[in-house]
Amino acid sequence: MRTNIEIDDDLMAAAMAAGGFKTKKEAVEEGLRLLKRKKAYAALLAARGTLFWDDSDEAWAKAREERQLAETVQEHVAAYEVKPTVMGRKSRAAAATRLPAKGKSA
Repeated sequence: MRTNIEIDDDLMAAAMAAGGFKTKKEAVEEGLRLLKRKKAYAALLAARGTLFWDDSDEAWAKAREERQLAETVQEHVAAYEVKPTVMGRKSRAAAATRLPAKGKSA
């Protein structure tokens, strides 16, 4: 989206030098990305104290066992997938209502 804005020249020069940007557009876009990340970080910090993280060896071993069990169950279930019907196979009802070939009587 094209937008015309007036930006302080000294501020833009400082931002371009600090970030090593070649163009003003790069500097402005990176500044907008930074604001977006800052909002996401604030949401993470707001969740502080509400999440439980067990970093013990026992917790890691339990998580590994649960993941392996889930993978085993998925592989087992995959062996019983329903196969699609064969193309060209007609149902019994369709075969019973088939018309006789030309020149032959039923």
